[in-house]
Amino acid sequence: MSIEISLVTGANGHLGNNLVRLLLSKNHTVRASVRNIDNQEAFNGLACEVVQADITDRASLKKAFKGVTNLYAVGANFSMWAKNPKVEIYDNNVQGTQNVFEIAKECGIKNIVYVSSVASLDFTKLPANVDNGYNQDRRNWYYNSKNDSDKLAIELGEKYGIRTVVVLPSAMIGRVAHKLSYTNGLVKQILDGEIPVDTNVTLNWIDVKDVALGAYQAMLKGRKGERYILANEQHTSLQESVKIAAESYPELKLKTPKKVPKCVLYTVAGLMEFGSKITGKEPQLQRHYVDMFYGLKQDYDISKSKQELGFKPKLSKEALIEAMTYLKNDWKKV
Repeated sequence: MSIEISLVTGANGHLGNNLVRLLLSKNHTVRASVRNIDNQEAFNGLACEVVQADITDRASLKKAFKGVTNLYAVGANFSMWAKNPKVEIYDNNVQGTQNVFEIAKECGIKNIVYVSSVASLDFTKLPANVDNGYNQDRRNWYYNSKNDSDKLAIELGEKYGIRTVVVLPSAMIGRVAHKLSYTNGLVKQILDGEIPVDTNVTLNWIDVKDVALGAYQAMLKGRKGERYILANEQHTSLQESVKIAAESYPELKLKTPKKVPKCVLYTVAGLMEFGSKITGKEPQLQRHYVDMFYGLKQDYDISKSKQELGFKPKLSKEALIEAMTYLKNDWKKV
């Protein structure tokens, strides 16, 4: 009797590692792939096989995918900024997706849950819904990469006869994290009082464990070629997020950030972009971010995920409070 192997790419990342832990708790045989094989701290005490693989390295994928039945394609470049975003973000993610599916076909993998992002949704009609199509805004290379990789995954799944289900998470936060993710980092900034102004950008907080469970349910129940949003229905403003932190930890004496006019933010973003060209460091604010997200309410229609996957995420406020507790008390102890 053959043993089914479930492989998670990007397994030392925030979602990937939580997914590995979930699969092990369900008694699955798990193989975890990482780019740097020397970086195994995230797997201490976990009964899984750890292998080296990089989505841009086809030979490494072929070794890692041998004997695998179910693939959770989590690994990708989640950076929102790079010196050369076309190459470092877009090409990495799109070509990486091509490599993953071609090698999966060679290795006989039957099922793929492909992790995309709400970045690939059309926000011109709210709440955003998978039935509305793809994001038409092409100003950001990360968003472009998720948009085009999402489409490519479905196309290649159909072409190669691999049952492919796509999941689209929003801003994942919470435990367990072995490095500070972009969104957990934002929560930590709130706790540290490092949000001086409200940029009028909203968040849709979701517990990373709910996303991991949603991805698992997608493997079990998701329909071939379908996309499922793994998010909460309603957004949380930056002011609301700081208020929740202030109420939870009054000793921090956090001040509610004041809203700043879009024109001021745009000017500041331009100066930050100019500075990044000199320092080579990511600017805290960019003009096209202001254009894309100022005033955008990140609300989602998750009825399809609820009905077909049984997706029942904890509310954003609860997820945010739990993430704050973890980051304040336990994160550095991991």
